[in-house]
Amino acid sequence: MEMKRIQAAIEAILFAKGESVEVKDLTEALECSEEEIRQAIDNLKTNYAKADRGIQITELENAIQLRTKEEFYDDLIKVTTVPKKQTLTDAALETLSIVAYKQPVTRLDVEKIRGVNSDSSLNKLLEYGLITEVGRLDAPGKPILFGTTEQFLRSFGVKSIEDLPQVNPDVLEDFKVQAEKEIQIKLDI
Repeated sequence: MEMKRIQAAIEAILFAKGESVEVKDLTEALECSEEEIRQAIDNLKTNYAKADRGIQITELENAIQLRTKEEFYDDLIKVTTVPKKQTLTDAALETLSIVAYKQPVTRLDVEKIRGVNSDSSLNKLLEYGLITEVGRLDAPGKPILFGTTEQFLRSFGVKSIEDLPQVNPDVLEDFKVQAEKEIQIKLDI
């Protein structure tokens, strides 16, 4: 298949679908190699990067999505209904970071790290579509395992979990020292 035709087909599929499409699904649908699909995606990204274009292609894990460029959001909301802005509490952000860095993780694992009940935070994150159930742990009671979603990747502007910032080892050591001091203070009380 000619490259311009592959690009046009990808563009049509992404526009019609409105959500992310896995690269493997594109290779099957268009009967092309992954290399051809990747080249077409790169060509589209280059074309959309021009200042006179209002859309872009975003990669999320092994999927791609057609999206409005951020600089046009103000224009877009003038003609669409604005969804209620979802804000996360500090507790929900803390819970989300644990799920993101430790996934797949159980509710009990999150609570061991946080030291408090996390049902409300997990439920809110599920409601917002930032986390999802990814399976069950092979242990008594078969606890639910949680992981992040494509919505999480979109919301935080990362392509994959591997792109999350890494914690500086020195900062991590400082946190451990502070936690040990807090534990000692509580034991002394």
